[in-house]
Formats: sequence, C-alpha cells, structure tokens
Amino acid sequence: MTSSQHDVIVIGAGLAGTSATCALTAAGHRVALIDTHAVYPPDFRAEKLGQQQMDQFDRLGLGGPARKATTPVDEIWVSRFRRLVSRKAVREYGLHYAALVNELRAALPPASPLTVGRVAEIETGPDLQTVTLSDGRHMEGRLIVLTTGLGDVLRRKAGIAKRVLSAKHSVSFGFNLAAPVSAFPFPSLTYYGDALSSRIAYVTVFPIGETMRVNLFVYHDPADPWVKAFRASPEACLRDALPGLARHCPDLTVAGPVEMRPVDLVIADEYRRDGVVLLGDAFLSPCPIPGTGIGKVLTDVDRFCTVHLPRWLETPGMTATKIGTFYDDPIKAASDAHCIHASLYSRAIATDPGPAWTARRWRNFAGRHVLHGLDGLRTAIRPAGASARAH
Repeated sequence: MTSSQHDVIVIGAGLAGTSATCALTAAGHRVALIDTHAVYPPDFRAEKLGQQQMDQFDRLGLGGPARKATTPVDEIWVSRFRRLVSRKAVREYGLHYAALVNELRAALPPASPLTVGRVAEIETGPDLQTVTLSDGRHMEGRLIVLTTGLGDVLRRKAGIAKRVLSAKHSVSFGFNLAAPVSAFPFPSLTYYGDALSSRIAYVTVFPIGETMRVNLFVYHDPADPWVKAFRASPEACLRDALPGLARHCPDLTVAGPVEMRPVDLVIADEYRRDGVVLLGDAFLSPCPIPGTGIGKVLTDVDRFCTVHLPRWLETPGMTATKIGTFYDDPIKAASDAHCIHASLYSRAIATDPGPAWTARRWRNFAGRHVLHGLDGLRTAIRPAGASARAH
C-alpha cells in the first residue's frame, strides 16, 4: 500500500473537480484529483454557456482552455408563438461537455496530475481524511471535496443523503442536423413551444464546430410514449409538435443518434459533515432548461477556492462547523436558490394550466411584445441617426 498526503483530495474530475483543482494548485495548495476515467467520456450535459459563465472561467484562470472547447456566436434569433420576435446581439458558446472537461484536464498543473482509479473507501473526521483506492493506493488530506455529480455511492459513504425536490422534472434531447451550418439563415435560434399542451419548453439550434446542434427541452415523463416516439422519429415529431420551426429550419434531417437525459431536481441533505465538502452537482443538480447550471458550478468553485478554503487552512481541523461557512456563503446560497427557483418557475410557466400561471403567461407575452417592439424601433432608427451624424 502506498500513501501520500495533501491539503485537499478532490474526487471526481468533471467540470467542478477539474476547475477547482486547477485553481487550488495555482494558488499553491497540495491537491490530489481522482477519477475513474483517464479521458472524460462522452456525456450529454450542458452544451451552451453565456458570456457571464465565460467571465467566470476567466476569473478562475481557465478562459483559455474553455474557449478552445467552444464555438462562439454573436447573434441569437428568438421565436415565440411562431413569430420571429427578435435578433439579440449577445455572445454565447456552443460546446460538447466532454470536450470542455478534457480541455480543462489538459490545463491541470504538473503538481496535480489526474490520478486514475476507483475510490473504494473514504474515512472522514475533524482533522484527517483518508481515501483508499481499489488497487490499494492510500491518500491522506485535510479535506475531501466530492464533485461526483449525481453519483450516490460516495455521498452515502460520507453519511450524506439527498432530497428530491421535483422527480421526473424534465427531459433533454441533443442531436446533430445533417445540413451544414451555412444552410441556416441564423447564427443561433431559440424557438419556444407553440402550445401549452405540447409540454415543450424550447428548442435551440446552434453551431458546435462545423455541425449544427439541436437541444430540445420538454416537460414529459421519461416513460411517456411521446419520448419513445421522439427518439425513434425526431424529425417527424419536431414538425408535428412545432410546425412553425420549419420556417426557420426547412431541413430538419437528423444525423446520428439522439441523446437523452432525464432530469430530477435534487439537493443534498444531511451534508454538514466533518472533513468533506460538496461542490457543483454533488450538492445541487438543477434543471438545464433555465441555463443556470454551469454558472452555479463555477460559483461554487470560485467561492470555495478563493474565499473559504484559504481561511480554513489557516487553522487546524476541518470540522462541520468550519465547512458550514461555505454552505452559508450568501453568494453561493443565492446562486443555489436562484437555480431552484428558475427550475420550478420554468416548468410551471410552460405547463401549469391554472389561472394564476395563465395570467403570468399573458403578462409575459405583453411585456415581451413591448420590449421586442422597442428593440425593432431602435434598430430602425439607428441607421438614420448614424447617417445624420456622418453628414
């Protein structure tokens, strides 16, 4: 049996674990990073991020590798009720999650290489934590960081439970279109569901490299026959459920497999423990539909790496009371609360037939109609103003 000692042992080298390891090692901490895969495997998860999330990568010193794994667009067409209502000048980035994680792994400092192995046992306490791998390797550290996402085995070993806030909350689909990027009139398109009965939140069409990618988000039970039908005939189901989409995407021929991810809205419970802290989806797994997931993960990483861990290492021990300051951090807590609220609100506004939610939908429609009208007016006026100034 071999043994090594660290300030922090990070278990799980996905987005949260790899980002945290890079940031902590750059700050001079002794970090071990453990994962079962030498190369992060294909994993259908987040496939878009906004400029705010890229700014978070920049603050963590990871903007370079994040940009290498993404495809930027600077304009998004938005369609509601079968009408093109706006062309928003905003930067977003398309990505494959595995490619992003592997670019971040490639940026790992030499002092903290990835340890490939399966964790067999963890022992936690107020002072020293131990991790034993299945091949007998043994690590010791002051703190264990669990970033294993939805995995339950290690959380249970640490005595941590989970609470389901909304079971079978949503289903996400991802697939490629056969037509080249040049065949589409828009840089990127977000098309919202045509009818309440469709239970479709929206579909978004955007480039990743030289391929046009589609993400479809629905509020169907994973066992619903519609879900099975969509996987078998995605183009036919799209044309039937969203008849206005063909105006913008005449060629909806699908190339390759249709990926699917059912989502439960889940949060950790009984997580205030000596010697172990949860980051990212290991603590809270939100719905991807509002687009808050990557920002939440990076907020966790930033607050943990730049604020809390440096303070904890200044004094002996890693008690539950000390670690609780991270969970109580007002910025982290606000980020978590926003994710939960956005996940629940987005489902209700798209599916709830009650009078209160119907009123909200009409209020939102009227407000957006006014805003889109003002955007159109500004666009029409701007060239005239520019011409006047030129003369």
